[in-house]
Amino acid sequence: MSNLRWNYRIVFLLLLLDILAILVFSPAKSQAEVPKSDVSTTEVEKNKAPEAVVNQTVDTSVAPPTNKKAPNDLRDRVTPVSQLLQAAPPTDKKAPNNSAGQVTSVSQLSDIKPTDWAFQALQSLVERYGVIAGYTDGTFRGDRSLTRYEFAAGLNAALDRLNELIATSTADLVKREDLDTIKKLQEQFSPELAQLRGRVDSLETRTAKLESTQFTTTTKLVGRGQIVVGSVFAGNNVFTKRPAPRNVTLQGSTSLRLNTSFNGKDSLGITIGGGNIESLGQTRAGLLGTYEGRTADNSSITFARNTIILSGVRYRFQPLPGTQVNIYPLSDGASEIGLSGPINPYFESSSATGANGISRFSRRSLVYNYGDSGPGIAILQQLGKQLQFGIAYSAPNGNNPTANNGLFKGRYLALAQLIYYSSNRNFRVAATYVNTYSPANTIGFSGTNFGPAVGSNLVNSTVPGAGTVGNLYGLQAFYQVSSKLAINGWVSYAAHRYLGYGDGNAMDWAVGLAFPDLFSQGALGGVLVGMEPKITRLSPNVNLGAGAGQADKDTSLHVEAFYQYKIGDNIEVTPGLIWITAPDSDSSNPDSLFAWVRTVFRF
Repeated sequence: MSNLRWNYRIVFLLLLLDILAILVFSPAKSQAEVPKSDVSTTEVEKNKAPEAVVNQTVDTSVAPPTNKKAPNDLRDRVTPVSQLLQAAPPTDKKAPNNSAGQVTSVSQLSDIKPTDWAFQALQSLVERYGVIAGYTDGTFRGDRSLTRYEFAAGLNAALDRLNELIATSTADLVKREDLDTIKKLQEQFSPELAQLRGRVDSLETRTAKLESTQFTTTTKLVGRGQIVVGSVFAGNNVFTKRPAPRNVTLQGSTSLRLNTSFNGKDSLGITIGGGNIESLGQTRAGLLGTYEGRTADNSSITFARNTIILSGVRYRFQPLPGTQVNIYPLSDGASEIGLSGPINPYFESSSATGANGISRFSRRSLVYNYGDSGPGIAILQQLGKQLQFGIAYSAPNGNNPTANNGLFKGRYLALAQLIYYSSNRNFRVAATYVNTYSPANTIGFSGTNFGPAVGSNLVNSTVPGAGTVGNLYGLQAFYQVSSKLAINGWVSYAAHRYLGYGDGNAMDWAVGLAFPDLFSQGALGGVLVGMEPKITRLSPNVNLGAGAGQADKDTSLHVEAFYQYKIGDNIEVTPGLIWITAPDSDSSNPDSLFAWVRTVFRF
């Protein structure tokens, strides 16, 4: 067994080296840009059902940035809200306005010069007849191509103006030869004018029909469906010590999201969905007997499969410029204000895809994973052009009125984070602090009383009958080296106190490489290596299941590789591999290896 384990370790490492060699020496020809609006990631929530009930995550435009128009997805479409805290520095330059405006002098058109060959003709049309409309940015754009329909529409406007001049006894301004020319043009373009009028009438009829039958003028319904194929290739159940089944599975999930704005500056999001994607493992349960390597697409542990559930509700508004407030009866504060997205944009989740990285661990550090979904409030504040500050309070069991539960007397998570952006937005770093508490014998949506729901069994365990307090500290960074390469990483530390028994410490770290537009525009490659959360120290009187004072004895590595390929604007396929060494931080356990292929459909 030892030889077999090392053989496929070597094969897997060689495969990764080959992939890295291809990525470094054969970059794609297409271009991609650094994400410019990472803080508007607050606008892009994962809210995917049913995993969102376990831990909703904001979509940070994880899908690799491209120059193409983004397809419809589950993000909110309320422009004022989505532009609330843009990561890109503000600019005083106004966007071009294509709406036309009447000018009274040719000198008002900044791109028309007296030396232009058409200057006199334009001057006559503007100053004699007043039939030339310039753009509101003061340009005429005379070199732009003109269709016959556009010419017909302009001709019709000129005729209307001439008729107006004649009707108001100013016919002396109109020359006979001009009228003859206009008459000939009118006859020549009469088919186009008639067709144009017919098209306008048809559009008005269709618009009236749509307005009378549409669901609502303020609400947009978007959805996502996904199909995953997966299989364990190697590994044991770390709890039973028996080989994990090597069965190929075909599973799926779907979610529907309603995005509503009541005044154009707020947003209400409601998400429902369901699925049957099983977790490969949980704490001392499931196929592998551990949360290590847990995929990002798992259905909620606490809800029956193929059951439609309400997986996210939140209301977002802007009370002051630069301030965004989120109130959520069912969600996650770190997700609501996009705290993890800006420093892990390529591995973190997307409302359209569910997630880019295959595993839950590859998306977020330890500090974001201790809290389940529940009611709470989150606030994101812009501090100048390069700093953002976010705070959130969530109570995973805040909807439960029984003892040791509720919004303020039960399990809670309070989070604060400061993010710094470089002036060109290609580098950002975040410092995070979390304080969390879980009363004894309470269970959250992730199926645990306390812990990150990733990593070893010990880090997700508590002392029976004792409450648990955690103080978590994290430092995360992201650097866009070029349009084809980005690097991100984090290190997190947790101080646990098992009330009445003693203390413990936990850690995790990771380094990831992302390759936007790899081999194809819109595609994304990713490789991540890290150590999932584990207990590094325990007080002598604390027994989490391995014996009094026994912490995790070995180091387990998480190695992940994936490639996301866009079949079209609304379909993506993401195959990936996850390799866990020394599962459950125990070198006596054989390594586990499993594959995952996710296909996402957006509509």
